[in-house]
Amino acid sequence: MSEANDPIGAVLSAIPDPAGRGSLAGAGRIAMTRLKDGIATIMLDATGLSAEQRAGLERQVRAAMIGVKGVIDTRIAMTAEKRERTIVAIGSGKGGVGKSTVSANIAIALGRLGKKVGLVDADIYGPSQPRIMGQSARPELVDEMIVPLPAHGVRMLSIGQLIEPGTAVAWRGPMTASALSNLMEGDWGDCEILIVDLPPGTGDVQMTLIQKWKPAGAVIVSTPQDLALIDAMRAIDMFRKMDVKVIGLIENMAGYACPHCGEVSDPFGSGGAQAAAGVMDIPFLGRIPLTLEIRRASDAGSPPAAGEGEEAALFRELAKKLLAQLGQGAGGLHAAHP
Repeated sequence: MSEANDPIGAVLSAIPDPAGRGSLAGAGRIAMTRLKDGIATIMLDATGLSAEQRAGLERQVRAAMIGVKGVIDTRIAMTAEKRERTIVAIGSGKGGVGKSTVSANIAIALGRLGKKVGLVDADIYGPSQPRIMGQSARPELVDEMIVPLPAHGVRMLSIGQLIEPGTAVAWRGPMTASALSNLMEGDWGDCEILIVDLPPGTGDVQMTLIQKWKPAGAVIVSTPQDLALIDAMRAIDMFRKMDVKVIGLIENMAGYACPHCGEVSDPFGSGGAQAAAGVMDIPFLGRIPLTLEIRRASDAGSPPAAGEGEEAALFRELAKKLLAQLGQGAGGLHAAHP
């Protein structure tokens, strides 16, 4: 149909695509237009657009229709292909092993490898990602979905962004499940992969995640000491019993180099996680040393993976190994879970 015979299409064609792919027409977003009895009916393909982008596009379209001859009212419908994304759970058998720090840095490293990454802070009772990622602003609610906030090249959501700082979260199981649903079902847009930072242990949050959004794989973080490894093995056993592939074990706080003499000591032991991975027949992804730089950067909201130092290179290698265990390279993701 020519522009003369399709005045609505002509006007829509002049509106830029919110995703930066030229015009709406050039991006293939105009699915259908119709004008009957003064009512303009417009169907748009909103695949890949965030809730904010969809809302902005609707406002632009409605404003543009005001000047179209014969249009009294405008009805807009937006459709989108269901985007599938890979979910990776990062857990630990016990607290205090640096799981959240590892989750944040791996998410950032994946983003720097070219992935579109979301980070879900599912540690409902002890959310620490707002501090680690330096993003404590309150997210907006658009179309009844929470809109994740940007931080260091990834998007993130945490219950810590939704409650007052310092407030204790004293919720029973159903409330934690509801909170997890709000985070997992946020407007993650075109994210390819979601890193889910789980609370320690094997409780309600883990069970809900696995039952409703079965992860493509789980990564377990442990220190080298025997007590932490015993608990880590329990977490591994839980994932296996619920048919979630354990794609790797990471040994954190593995060795401390004295900043004065350079001598390396092992306050938490050495090699325990790698040995446990061998016994349990799961991949050992690598070890992270106990360094002041990682601690200081995390406390300051500037995870080292966002920089260019040795620690950034370490997390980049861990991210590459994680992708390899998922059967994915840096060029694209193929495993899918909604």
